[in-house]
Amino acid sequence: MKLSRKLMIMAGGTLFIGLTAAAACEGKSGSESLFTVSQSPVTNTDFTRAAESTINGVVSIKSYATVRQQRGYSGGEEFFNDPFFDFFFGNPYGGNRQPQRRQQQPKAKEEEQQPIGLGSGVIISPDGYIVTNNHVIDGAERLEVTLNDNRQFNATVVGADPNTDLALIKIDAKELPVIPMGDSDALKVGEWVLAVGNPFGLTSTVTSGIVSAKARSISAATNGRPMGLESYIQTDAAVNPGNSGGALVNLNGELVGINSAIYSQTGSYAGYSFAIPTAIVTKVATDLKQYGTVQRAFLGITYFALDAKTAKEKGLKDIVDGLYVEEVNDRSAAMEAGIKPGDVITAINNKPTHNSAQLTEQIARLRPGDKVAITFVRDGKTQTVTTTLYNSQGSTKITQASSVTDLGCAFKKIDAETAKSLKINSGLQVTGLKDGKFKAAGIKDGFIILDINNARVSSAEDVEKIYNAIIKSTEDHVMFITGIYPTGKKMYYAVDLND
Repeated sequence: MKLSRKLMIMAGGTLFIGLTAAAACEGKSGSESLFTVSQSPVTNTDFTRAAESTINGVVSIKSYATVRQQRGYSGGEEFFNDPFFDFFFGNPYGGNRQPQRRQQQPKAKEEEQQPIGLGSGVIISPDGYIVTNNHVIDGAERLEVTLNDNRQFNATVVGADPNTDLALIKIDAKELPVIPMGDSDALKVGEWVLAVGNPFGLTSTVTSGIVSAKARSISAATNGRPMGLESYIQTDAAVNPGNSGGALVNLNGELVGINSAIYSQTGSYAGYSFAIPTAIVTKVATDLKQYGTVQRAFLGITYFALDAKTAKEKGLKDIVDGLYVEEVNDRSAAMEAGIKPGDVITAINNKPTHNSAQLTEQIARLRPGDKVAITFVRDGKTQTVTTTLYNSQGSTKITQASSVTDLGCAFKKIDAETAKSLKINSGLQVTGLKDGKFKAAGIKDGFIILDINNARVSSAEDVEKIYNAIIKSTEDHVMFITGIYPTGKKMYYAVDLND
């Protein structure tokens, strides 16, 4: 039967279509101008229960440091001059980076602690463990946590992981409200979610949106700049500075992500926000609690995502989707599994790998020693192999949290007479050498350090700062040291900081 459409109305989950009387079914009265085409239940969009059950599980975190070590913070000029801020929050002062004139502030005392950051955190256990973003607590000398009931506590850092931008902190409290952990894998694109946090210091703020995408990589938006973890939940829930480290929850009030970033050209929310999925949060938080550092597994390949164009360039006829293996690293899990250059990986543990973010997420939730199933295509045939993942050193050994004390020595500044006799301006002498990284590299007691990784050093604080920067780096963890012995002999050492 041919129908003449005039009007379409969606109301109460029922679709009505207006028809002319002439188009009515045979034998029916012409007055019957509306009829039900489909009936579906109305989606529950009552956010009150989820909001009420989660706001008490989200805390406000203020970080403090002495003025001499002050780094920019959300709302300060220094933070706006950070290119990391430009990507996530834009430059609110425009491309010339000239901040608006502010009222003169009284000069602070040299050693006075000042606030350097404001963010959010999520309580994950009744005894005071809180997960947040690494960039919320990075560089802080003191952390102040405020609960939703206005109680305040000082927090200690249990561990932090710059690669995933996650940190675990602890406050001395009991019987705290906890947001139950949800399954980020079960999230669906289009599903309603709530962002709970403290934007601009406005506590207990709840915003809503939908899941816009999963396993989202944002390196394309940063012109290929590595951003650590590359597998975000993208939503259109309003997130602003101060929301970092807060909760992304589903309508059951379950934690499905940690809000971490927005993409904006104005400095405020512009439609895109990104959260770290709980599949990764759970693993990282557990590692930080147990070991103080993340047990990171590696597959050991160099690859790129296929598309129709690159598949044609590589002479592939039967596949245009997956991760094309360019190189297989020595002593790696991939080599042991028999993966070869030219293979196309299509799944990890039966989870599709259409892009790099999907592979990153699957490997990030595993530890060295875990078994992994790799599905790949070679010569048009699909194969699956199982292998054991290794750490960066090619073993399954547990990695311990490192500190500058692992170098195995103390340092003292050289006096003016020694500097004059050696014709140097300054230096830092190694003393009290014992078993550690320096001794293993061949450094001997009395060695005077001039620079580390091309940076001049004149104090133990300089060494610690460089050490921490190397450990946090995604590059090789090596100290390249230039120095001189009291005899005048100049030496160069490479100190491997890996376990």
